[in-house]
Amino acid sequence: MASLLDGILRAVGRAATDVLTPALKQRARRTSRAARPGHEGSIDSTAGTASPAPRRREGAAARTTPAPIGGSAGIRPYDVASAGLPSFDYTPNPDGNADPGEVVWTWVPYEEDASQGKDRPVLILARSGDRLIVAQMTSKDHDRDAAQEARHGRYWFDVGPGAWDPKGRPSEVRLDRLLVVESSAIRREGATMGRGTFAAVVAALREHWA
Repeated sequence: MASLLDGILRAVGRAATDVLTPALKQRARRTSRAARPGHEGSIDSTAGTASPAPRRREGAAARTTPAPIGGSAGIRPYDVASAGLPSFDYTPNPDGNADPGEVVWTWVPYEEDASQGKDRPVLILARSGDRLIVAQMTSKDHDRDAAQEARHGRYWFDVGPGAWDPKGRPSEVRLDRLLVVESSAIRREGATMGRGTFAAVVAALREHWA
């Protein structure tokens, strides 16, 4: 009788192991995947709960983007030395189109690598057919490093804050590098620069290129 009971207990034990083992293996696989680096969550061994994955840091590198599809053919430097300064015009018009005197956004290539660039605000200075002649803008304060910028051939003019920057930061316009942009390359309309400020930019450009 004792041997019969022992046999029954062993059979029951094997059956229970066969049922539980796949479930335990499946749980172990889920735990292993969650603990891998780069997974959406990681297992906290002390609490046994999933902690959120760390957020990716957003910096200057994240804002840099490759050239738009089709390359940067719609955006190129304007050769002031050969063509002279454009015929400046101030004709902003809230019709949805980009006009001289308005600040808009477009993809601007880097000087050192035209295959890379970033979205920047630009001031439209003049129109030439379907193309726009613009000057790039920045909210970075270059007053503190003006001498260093000048050594690299970069010159900026303060225009103060405007509706193009929702944070109300003062802006600067670059004087030494103008760009020709296809109208189709404009990303979105920004805001109108005041006539007086626009005239001051034009005067600074003429003085810089005199």
